[in-house]
Amino acid sequence: MLRSVESDIFVSNKSQENPKKCTLYPMVTGTSVLGIKFSDGVVIAADTLGSYGSLARYRSLSRILKVNDTTVMGTSGDYADFQYMKSVIEQKVIDEECLADGFSYSPKSIHSWLTRVMYNRRTKINPLWNTMIVGGMQEGKPFLGYVDKLGMAYEAPSVASGYGAYIAQPLLRAALDKPTPLTQAEARDVIAQCITVLYYRDARSWNEYELAVVTAGGASVEGPLQCSYNWDIAHMVRGY
Repeated sequence: MLRSVESDIFVSNKSQENPKKCTLYPMVTGTSVLGIKFSDGVVIAADTLGSYGSLARYRSLSRILKVNDTTVMGTSGDYADFQYMKSVIEQKVIDEECLADGFSYSPKSIHSWLTRVMYNRRTKINPLWNTMIVGGMQEGKPFLGYVDKLGMAYEAPSVASGYGAYIAQPLLRAALDKPTPLTQAEARDVIAQCITVLYYRDARSWNEYELAVVTAGGASVEGPLQCSYNWDIAHMVRGY
């Protein structure tokens, strides 16, 4: 009986010495993720920079995940939390494939699952410091969804996270506000334009990016690609 009491005291003291710790703020972070629907699919893009505070520390980080042939995901925010979610999703895909029942995860199911995961972590006061953009083909139609660290989620023809929600989203909406449906080439062009604008205006962005395209024929991730830029007029900028 005495040993049991001593053991309980030891465990109690040990738990006090090593309390549960939560991420209080992100360390290495990625900035904007952009997504837009076109007539036959979805395009999602994110640059390859990992910022350590204000230091452009890591310049070749991938923030685009190909889940399967119908679904891709892009993430902004804490890179370590993205790595954790990536490992969880990849294991879920493996488990699903092992069933060999002819079914696989759709973009809508991944989007719905992420809302539950993010909200669950938020209610435990231990959120995943990420914003997720999920895109793909759902029953032959393009799907594009947004989920943030609080579990707030929605679907839209164009989505953007980070600073891109302020300066890239208007460009994406303007491209969609046309009488004719957007083609894949036009969608890629407007994404490249947005990446360039972010490189000029967002101090946490980079000029190299990855591009994911999902159509009925499957999903592919390209890159790193490089946006065009010109700093020749930089010496003329005043008042900022």
